[in-house]
Amino acid sequence: MMVIRPVKMEDLDYIVDLAAKTGTGLTTLPNNAAHLAAKIQGSLDAFAKPDGKPSDECYLFVLEDTTTGQVVGTSGIVAAVGSRQPFYTYKINTEVHYSQSLDIYRKLNFLTLTNDFTDASEICTLFLSPDFRGGGNGILLSKCRFLFMAQHPHRFGDIVVAEMRGVSDEKGHSPFWESIGRHFFGVDFDTADQVNGEGNNQFIAELMPHHPVYVQMLSEEAQRALGQVHPQTRPAVQMLKAEGFRYTGYVDIFDGGPTIEAPATEVNSIKESIELEVAIGNQLPKSATNALISNTQFRSFRACLAKLAAPSGHKVIINDETAAALMVNSGDIVRVRFY
Repeated sequence: MMVIRPVKMEDLDYIVDLAAKTGTGLTTLPNNAAHLAAKIQGSLDAFAKPDGKPSDECYLFVLEDTTTGQVVGTSGIVAAVGSRQPFYTYKINTEVHYSQSLDIYRKLNFLTLTNDFTDASEICTLFLSPDFRGGGNGILLSKCRFLFMAQHPHRFGDIVVAEMRGVSDEKGHSPFWESIGRHFFGVDFDTADQVNGEGNNQFIAELMPHHPVYVQMLSEEAQRALGQVHPQTRPAVQMLKAEGFRYTGYVDIFDGGPTIEAPATEVNSIKESIELEVAIGNQLPKSATNALISNTQFRSFRACLAKLAAPSGHKVIINDETAAALMVNSGDIVRVRFY
C-alpha cells in the first residue's frame, strides 16, 4: 500500500536516489547528499517546533510503498516564505505608449523583481519516481499536503503558492535564463539553480537587476517560454488549477516558469475535506468512491487513498489495511476528501 508520512533521517539514501532523477529545475530537491540531509533535519525540526507564528520551516513528506519499505516520492510545504531569506519572483506588468505625431500605439510588458508573496505558504519539493507514476500516486503525493494544512491551519499562511518548473531541455538549457540571468550571474542555469537549491539565495539580491526588464528585449525563445511549464510539470499544474490555484502574472526569476496561487481557505481539498469518526469493516460496498484520507495527527501524520462509502452519521467505514496504514482505531477521527 502507498502511504504518506513525515520524512525520517533513515530515508536519506532513498531521497538521494530520487534527487538524482529530477534533472534540472527542481530547486527544492538538490542533488547533494549533505544538503538533502540538512533538508531532512530541517523537517524534523519543523515537526518538533511548538505552536507559534509560521516561519520558514519546511515540512517534508515521503511516499512509502509499505510492501517494500521503499520511499518513491517527496512533497513539502514551507510554512511562510520570505521570513528569513527573500522570496523573489518576477511580476509581469504592462504599460502603454502612444505617439500622437506618428499615430503609433504600443503595449509593452516588463518584468519587475518583487517579494509580493512574503508570508505565504509554499507547496514544493514534489517529485515522484518515474517507476511509480500512475495509479493515483501523484494525486496522493500532491494533495496530502492540503489535508495536513486543513488539520493544522494555524501553522500556515493565508495564501498558498506553488512555483512550477519552467521550460528547459534535457541538457539543462533554459532559454529564459540565457536571456536574463546569465548576463548578470555569469554562470549557467544548472549552476545557479543548484546554488539556490542549497539554500543560499543571497547572490540573487547581490547580482540580479532590480530595474524593470522589458519582455520585448528577450530572445523570441525566452518570450515563448515566459509563464510556460516544463512538459513533465503539466499534469501537476492541471491538478493544482482544479484545486483552485490561478496564474496571476508572477514567474520564477530563473526559468520563467509560472508561480500560481490560491487563498488557503479556497483550496478545494482544504475547504471540502471533513472530519469523520472511524468504524472498521472489511466489506466494500458497491457505492464506494475514491477518497483521500488522513489521520488528524501532527508528528505522526499519515495519509493514503482508499475506496470509501459515503459517511453515515458522521462515521466512515475503513478496512483493516487502511486503518493500519493511518495508525487509527475504531472511534478515532480522520479527515476525508471524497472525489
